[in-house]
Amino acid sequence: MNVNMKNTGFLGNPMLKSTQDRLKRMAQRDQKIAVFEQQKENLKSMKTDSLENISRKLDMLQGYNDEIAIAKTEFNNGQIYHMLDEARELGEKMAKAAEKNAAKTPEERREELIEEITGVENDGLLSEIMDELPDIEEEMTEESLDALEDVSEERLQVQEENQALYQESTKTDEDITTENFSDKYTRIDYRI
Repeated sequence: MNVNMKNTGFLGNPMLKSTQDRLKRMAQRDQKIAVFEQQKENLKSMKTDSLENISRKLDMLQGYNDEIAIAKTEFNNGQIYHMLDEARELGEKMAKAAEKNAAKTPEERREELIEEITGVENDGLLSEIMDELPDIEEEMTEESLDALEDVSEERLQVQEENQALYQESTKTDEDITTENFSDKYTRIDYRI
């Protein structure tokens, strides 16, 4: 299993581009300084007998020291630009985060919801369907209300018909009980 740790910082967090540049400049500075320090060590081990060779050796030593100082100065100047670049990158990230968290209109929230649900960028077709959805909902509500009114009217008619039939049937039952039973049956007095 190969794990690529390039361009990652502590605990695997990605580094800023400016941080990567700074690390690169530090490595270059360290290489330059190491080369000149090695040259200085070589001068120390070099044996000279004449005054001219000693003078030349001191000039070379001073030149190496100057080159080391220049490398350090270049790095320090680069650090200033690095800090500016890092601040710019951080500012851009903060601006993106602020833009993401900014107050959104209902249309923007709806579009984000669509993108989140579908997992696809808004291609227009889904947006058109979502725009038509309130109209369709209103039409369906009106149709449902009309159908409900029709059903309630039909139920009222059926109830009125049933009530009329019930009244007719109760009238006929009363007529039957009072007229027919009194002729056929005699009353019994059961009181003692």
